Amino acid sequence: MSTEEPTTPTGRSWRRHSAEFKTRVVELARQPGVSTAAVALANGLNANMLRRWVREADERVPSSAHKDAAAVPAFVQLPMPQAVPLALPPASVEVPSRISVEIRRGSTTVQAELPLDARSSAWLREVLG
Repeated sequence: MSTEEPTTPTGRSWRRHSAEFKTRVVELARQPGVSTAAVALANGLNANMLRRWVREADERVPSSAHKDAAAVPAFVQLPMPQAVPLALPPASVEVPSRISVEIRRGSTTVQAELPLDARSSAWLREVLG
């Protein structure tokens, strides 16, 4: 049994990242809906290291500085205008019971006079679809 201290392998070096780089990737990781792991992978980093940088940045910066951006709700409800009731046509206006359709496709023209009903509208959707 050996009593020697374990040694680190020779030739191993640690990468150093500039403060600007760290700040940039931390801000990218803080964006709403962005995966920290995806940001780390895209920048050649270990996800755990990036999470540590984010945690350390959170400890250094007052909590309201970067969390205000995240406090903005993703959905903002807007006021809706009041519904306007549909008015029926006056009794003096005659509503047609048939519709006349002319469809042109290239040199072909089709003319049809159809009753104003659900079957006719389904046929038109199929033909024009």
